Amino acid sequence: MEEVVERENLKRALRRVRSNRGGPGVDGMTVDELPGHLREHWPAIRGELLKGSYKPQPVKRVEIPKANGGVRKLGIPTVLDRFIQQAVMQVLQEQWDPTFSEHSFGFRPGRSAHQAVARAQQHVAEGCKWVVDIDLEKFFDRVNHDVLMSRVARRVGDKRLLRLIRAYLNAGVMENGLVSPANEGTPQGGPLSPLLSNLLLDELDRELERRGHCFVRYADDCNIYVASEKAGHRVMASITRFLGKKLRLKVNESKSAVARAGTRQFLGFCFTARRRRVSPKAKGRFKKRVRELTRRTKSMRIEVMVERLARYLKGWRAYFGFAETPTEFHHLDAWIRRRLRCVIWKQWKRSKTRHRNLRRLGLGHPLAHMTAGSNRGPWAMSRSKGLQIAIRNAHFDLLGLPRLEPVRGA
Repeated sequence: MEEVVERENLKRALRRVRSNRGGPGVDGMTVDELPGHLREHWPAIRGELLKGSYKPQPVKRVEIPKANGGVRKLGIPTVLDRFIQQAVMQVLQEQWDPTFSEHSFGFRPGRSAHQAVARAQQHVAEGCKWVVDIDLEKFFDRVNHDVLMSRVARRVGDKRLLRLIRAYLNAGVMENGLVSPANEGTPQGGPLSPLLSNLLLDELDRELERRGHCFVRYADDCNIYVASEKAGHRVMASITRFLGKKLRLKVNESKSAVARAGTRQFLGFCFTARRRRVSPKAKGRFKKRVRELTRRTKSMRIEVMVERLARYLKGWRAYFGFAETPTEFHHLDAWIRRRLRCVIWKQWKRSKTRHRNLRRLGLGHPLAHMTAGSNRGPWAMSRSKGLQIAIRNAHFDLLGLPRLEPVRGA
């Protein structure tokens, strides 16, 4: 605990909490108010931590929609508890992370989802054509506190720190003004939960290593690569038993499967030994979001629409640009530009306005007259020769629309 409350560790924790922002917890305190609160109250809080008597507040229940439907329940600690959890996590992570498996990639410094996908693809290239895709049922909500704390106690001798971690697990959840006890689970939303989940699932990693399996784990997503379907079903059965008996975790049978590696997605990608692609589900979510951002019914200047769209596209490209499918990105770029041409055509409304704008953009009079007078709908017109000549790809480049297709020579 002395390492947790050491000055430099606390300064690092405060910088991280402030940079992460996030909403207030049950006490309503914001991230910007935290430094002032610490200046006034930190000596007393520090004393409670060192005595082992600090009591965290309940987490605030927040529900966010999942990409594949349903909701994900988050537990948002107060900003003070986020600060303390961050300080604890920094000390423990420095000690624990070097001991974790090389097959684990989630929530670890210097490791990423892209590395996990590349490692999985490597296993397929080496001849493991079948995957045992294990999905843990409501993992963060179902973690057994006693099982988890027994693993923490093997690594932590300071009883004050053990009491603090247990207190965070048992802090409870405030929903609609009422606090419900937390008998299981680690609240998603706190800095400490990812590290505790890695600690618990490190036992799964070690068991898979002991058995000599090729596998990749990213948080609670675990894929085991085997040479045959028969071996896959055998591994699925034995690992399901192991998880239930040793860690008291349940495998979600409806989402888990033994299948050919190329037919399953992992972290938004599907792949063969030779090529990574954006998974169909991820591409479907992408198109749904682009449609929402480019609705023709929105009364919004095209410059503003492109600005909002660009923020989403840059983030999407930063992650899914790891795919090895430039042709697919080229088609998505063309589809996005077509949607924007459709919006522009809809906004021009009247034939006179359309003709005037087409001429202003350099389209010759005969083609501008024929295009403006067409009675086809906006979506059909977005592919018309006249509109594509007038609103060229360079027009969207000038508006700041990023391209998904990698630039040649870059």
